[in-house]
Amino acid sequence: MRPTYHFSVPDNWKNDPQRPIFLDGEYHYYYLYNADYLQGGGGTSWRRATTTDHVSFRDAGVAIPNFSNDNGDCWSGCLVIDERNTAGYGENAVIALVTQAPQGRQAQYLWYSTDRGRSFEPGGTSPVLPNPGVQDFRDPKVIWDADRSQWFMVNAEGQKLGFYTSPNLRSWQRVGEFVRTDLGVLECPDLFRITADDGTSHWILGTSANGKGRGLPATYAYWTGAFNGTTFVPDHAEPDWLDYGYDFYGAVTYPHHDSSGAEDATLRRALGWGNFWDYPHNTPTLATDKYNGDDMIVRDLRLKKGSGGYHLVSTPTAGLANHVKQSHQLGDVTVTGTHDLDFNALAYDLSCELVWDPASPPANIGFEICRAAGGGRHVAAGAFLRGPFAYVNRRPTINPTGGESQTPIDPSAGRLTLRLLVDRTSVEMFVGDGRVVHSQRVFPLEGDNSIRLYANEGTATFGNLTINEINDINAAA
Repeated sequence: MRPTYHFSVPDNWKNDPQRPIFLDGEYHYYYLYNADYLQGGGGTSWRRATTTDHVSFRDAGVAIPNFSNDNGDCWSGCLVIDERNTAGYGENAVIALVTQAPQGRQAQYLWYSTDRGRSFEPGGTSPVLPNPGVQDFRDPKVIWDADRSQWFMVNAEGQKLGFYTSPNLRSWQRVGEFVRTDLGVLECPDLFRITADDGTSHWILGTSANGKGRGLPATYAYWTGAFNGTTFVPDHAEPDWLDYGYDFYGAVTYPHHDSSGAEDATLRRALGWGNFWDYPHNTPTLATDKYNGDDMIVRDLRLKKGSGGYHLVSTPTAGLANHVKQSHQLGDVTVTGTHDLDFNALAYDLSCELVWDPASPPANIGFEICRAAGGGRHVAAGAFLRGPFAYVNRRPTINPTGGESQTPIDPSAGRLTLRLLVDRTSVEMFVGDGRVVHSQRVFPLEGDNSIRLYANEGTATFGNLTINEINDINAAA
């Protein structure tokens, strides 16, 4: 059941992604890895993989080992390239700020690499950011604040994000905080600047949050706003979300680099763990493939100006187009009731524009994907116009826990663009321009590989229906 074109851990367990860094023409992706998971052991290390296209990854083994000193295993954090040798380990040393929790007390520790991120040594045994006496104090995210020539850290501290500055990555001063008491325990924060489609520059503050108590997602929440080196002021009180499904947690973003190695301020990428802490161990891949841990597809992020302000929009990363095995151009397919496609596959990228008459709309339009021959097992993805909402419903197939994610749509528009990425352990639906995405963890059986179109109680056209089968990247690797 290992996915065909999504990243998966080679064995045992993975969870949180760490923000990739760009070195020597490739991206180095680190993630939390437990080599003893199948034996019932605990403790995560940092494992590394490299990529040039954000789709195909090459495993490079453990870079930061667990239990290598008395500070315990390694949790989430971040990496930076110390171009100015501020920390004293040499120009362009790779520095990792890592949460460790000796005796259960979370704090931030420095590790350094002088071999281009392949291996790390601890920069002492004392924390560079000690715990002030709180329960939650983890997941540091550091950037170079070029406007003020200093390092800036965002740290997850329960229902607040702590802000810190440093000249050298080793001594940190608290300068502010961002507080939210209605989004659960905040984790894996993020801060970056991006240039919008109208040429203006904006700061984004993000964090993995749990809004389920308010009927909101539990994925990556973000705010656009203003940042002055100590304070972040959001444009709006309520966050936007990178994902409205159930399985896009612990996500990180990272910059795009052009052919010269320079950062492109208009494009950023996002990578999220394809799981959630409500059911982290509920996966049949343990029995079939001896592992537990997939990521959702890497996304290309851009900032777009709309009527309500600025919003991040997502598309599957552009490199996916280079892994298409076969393309099926089905044109416009008009459906009244149901229509079964003469197509079977386990891994593909499907796109179309749903079109209907706003004066006489059908009740429900969409796809049964990952569909068993008899139709009993499937995932339903589409638009319920009487809601009105777009949805992904994984209840009818094998999944970690039942559920249907929903987001509002406008049925009077008469059209809706959808793009569906289907793989052996996931379904992702990109709606419209990509401001809305639904990512779901699912486990269809090998024979559950057909597609049914439906337009209930009316007629709809599935315009420019295209299905791209994707090569088995993981088998090739």
